[in-house]
Amino acid sequence: MSRTLVAGVDSSTQSTKVVVCDPDTGEVVRSGRAPHPDGTEVDPQRWWDAYRAATADGLLEGVSAIAVGGQQHGMCALDEKGDVVRDALLWNDTRSAGSAAELVAELGGPTAWVEAVGLVPVASFTVTKLRWLAEHEPDRAARVRDVVLPHDWMTGRILKEGNGFREWTTDRGDASGTGYWSPITGEYRPDLLERAFGRVVGTPRVAAPSEVVGETDTGVLVAPGTGDNMAAALGLGIQPGDVVVSLGTSGAVFGEHSTPVFDTGGDVASFASAAGDHLPLMCTLNAARVLTAAARMLGTDLAGLDTLALAAEPGAGGLTLLPYLDGERTPNLPDATGTLGGLTRANATPENLARAAVEGMLCNLVAGVGSLTRLGVQARRVLLIGGASASQAVRAVAPMLFGVPVVVPRPGEYVAVGAARQAAWALRGGDAPPVWAVGTESEYDPHPGPEGSEVTSRYAALLRTVHGR
Repeated sequence: MSRTLVAGVDSSTQSTKVVVCDPDTGEVVRSGRAPHPDGTEVDPQRWWDAYRAATADGLLEGVSAIAVGGQQHGMCALDEKGDVVRDALLWNDTRSAGSAAELVAELGGPTAWVEAVGLVPVASFTVTKLRWLAEHEPDRAARVRDVVLPHDWMTGRILKEGNGFREWTTDRGDASGTGYWSPITGEYRPDLLERAFGRVVGTPRVAAPSEVVGETDTGVLVAPGTGDNMAAALGLGIQPGDVVVSLGTSGAVFGEHSTPVFDTGGDVASFASAAGDHLPLMCTLNAARVLTAAARMLGTDLAGLDTLALAAEPGAGGLTLLPYLDGERTPNLPDATGTLGGLTRANATPENLARAAVEGMLCNLVAGVGSLTRLGVQARRVLLIGGASASQAVRAVAPMLFGVPVVVPRPGEYVAVGAARQAAWALRGGDAPPVWAVGTESEYDPHPGPEGSEVTSRYAALLRTVHGR
């Protein structure tokens, strides 16, 4: 008898990853991946090409259900035929920063937006990209009938390829990052869509967390999918008290919560989770690539950067880095650049620069954990994931800065695994997703002390001096 399997897709900024799992245990039995083009806008067809490459050679053989976890916020604008009217603007495209500021002011300020949709618009969110499109590309805007998110587009394309497409669908997790769907009421806000775009456009139906949204002609059930952070939360099986710190292309801090949160400062977005609750989240533009850039500056690789950083004393001799190398989303500084503060002849060493890069990257995420806890989210431990979590220097510095136990889960494609877990939920049914064990690679006891407090204090002081924050 053939084995029943499920598949999860992670259509991220940099690549497509696909895992095929046992629906009862979560065991990954095979996987595939293919790269995406670099940039802040991309033709969605390139995602599909990568998906086809990642699933070649029978990777999906025996799969009974599939779901997609996708990069959040990207704007896929579609015409009446369902074709894209322009390349998708991705989360990390900051051209709509001015549009974001306009929208915040027009509605009456940050508090009005938080009360409406649980977030304050910045350039990352879809609603701001719609305003930019309407103002800067009116001919293209006039052709738009529907707007969907990257994971919605991929879900629809899988169904179209399998002759099972009925309508565009999304889930509450990814919808909560658009700026025009409210996790508070569970409804779209057409008035905010009209404010942003000048008219109301079609939006995908928000499916229930474990709903089957379609079936291909080969009998594969398709689950709703979700945003990448929501899928990672599913893949990790996080519980109240777990705060995830993700160190990928972007940085993210998030945790499960039973109710929406209201951060009028705009640092924390009150996203919904893919499992039916809420997922308050703080996101930065700069994370793992800070380390890559620092290694390049020092003429070494990531392993060499680790060696240098670990040879420096905590605090890097007073050297402090604001690592806003690609602008920044939190704090909202889209035009910022990196700033190195406290430089003296005495601390001007490769070791201290390497250490400052690690500490600076983490300090913004430490601030994110603090923002979550001030809003009532428990932080009993930090789960460190993403590419930069493999850094030995990051693992050494994190327990000093976060001040709670730091757990590094066993390496895995947790967005793709989370999507597969959702697919298993849709396949098996029930009130909750199946329980899948997550292994731990390393665990570090907290060692907060004066050095950690000094590092975070210097970081905050430099931020105030340079940017008035």
